[in-house]
Amino acid sequence: MAHSRFRATVWTILIVMSLVLSLAATAVAAPSGPVAAQCFDESLPVTVEETRLEAIPEGGTEPASQQILARSGFDRFVDQFITSLCRAPNLQQAENMIRTQGTALWRAAVDRAQGRGPAHGDLDRYDDRPLYWARLSMTRALRQWAPPFPLSDEARAELIKLLEYTSRGITSVDFPAGAGVKRVLVSGFDPYTLNQEPRRSNPSGASALQLDGLLIKTDSGPAFVQAVIFPVLWGAFEEGIVEDAFGPHLMEGPRQVDLMMTISQGGARQMAIEQWAGNWRGGSLDNNDVSSQGMIPLAANWPQTPEPTWFIETTLPYQAMIDAGTGPWPVFLNTRVRVWPDPSNPGVGSCITRPDGPQPGDAACAGGGGNYLSNESMYRSNRLRLALGRHDLPGGHLHIASLIYPEDSAAITDPVFEEYRKAIVDQTVALVAAAARAVR
Repeated sequence: MAHSRFRATVWTILIVMSLVLSLAATAVAAPSGPVAAQCFDESLPVTVEETRLEAIPEGGTEPASQQILARSGFDRFVDQFITSLCRAPNLQQAENMIRTQGTALWRAAVDRAQGRGPAHGDLDRYDDRPLYWARLSMTRALRQWAPPFPLSDEARAELIKLLEYTSRGITSVDFPAGAGVKRVLVSGFDPYTLNQEPRRSNPSGASALQLDGLLIKTDSGPAFVQAVIFPVLWGAFEEGIVEDAFGPHLMEGPRQVDLMMTISQGGARQMAIEQWAGNWRGGSLDNNDVSSQGMIPLAANWPQTPEPTWFIETTLPYQAMIDAGTGPWPVFLNTRVRVWPDPSNPGVGSCITRPDGPQPGDAACAGGGGNYLSNESMYRSNRLRLALGRHDLPGGHLHIASLIYPEDSAAITDPVFEEYRKAIVDQTVALVAAAARAVR
């Protein structure tokens, strides 16, 4: 596949400078014992998701998170963050530190995934889990931080949001301006359903790490890819994280995107391009064990379509993606949706399957990809696309093949698991490249 990695020299210099300054300010061992006790209050609440930092795989003796962080070297980012947090003398310096280290964590995850620099451990470079568990360790520390100055709940929440946005790549999206280059923005997801399996990885997040900064050669000029990773949380979606990620780059201007694609894990051994996103939440538990059911809420601070739309259709160049001959899994357009039996009473009765898509007047029970956050990522990003008048912009969702895990339930990884994930991720990258080449 004809593509290469691209990094702007200026960006690299800025990241190196930020890391040097941050390390210079915090070049000591991570706090422990009395120091940590003075800096943190373990009576302060953490999220359900953060409690899984202590989850031990079946048959194991050590939390999955600790094994993954140690075997990737990402425990050093957590240690540095805790040290810096305990030394922050005021809110402004804490904010500056979080911005710097959140961005550095994202860049380190991308660099590790793409083979730049030492691996810092024996964990496969395609593994998305070091980023996930490092971020979660940092947000837990922020929730229990007891600084030497007053910190309101609102200020703490803003610091956590800053860490989330910087460490998910959202604040790092930076496209070249002007004609002659195609701009592509994609998204993946965190691991999920960790109650059943704390070893979870998510190939869509792993794909995002491989795609960020990719330069794809096409007949009509280079295509530059930027990527972000979303949480599996209803609340974060209600607060507008999808719109915040895509919105600035959908606005008319010299850096507006030419293609956008949300990506998530789907069914086994298949790659499904979803034709329809549905305006419905099905109630499945998120990573905080929270359920939500009903129409997808509006996003504050962003334009909305004039009237609620039950279904939004993909504008991705799906035929070009299907015809690209990627492998190993079959690629197809999923036309199926589910609708409520009585459109005037959505949520009542058993859903009806429409194999060939919705009919006029149908009320959505599920898009082609279901009614969980993957469907919602497509719906929200394309609802915003339409509200901003980008009707012809290629946009939609790709459901990629699901993972299989090591047979040894205590094993964090094994060669078969790694090979399987790599095959899924490499095909995902190839499908994004095929879509980019189809854009004129």
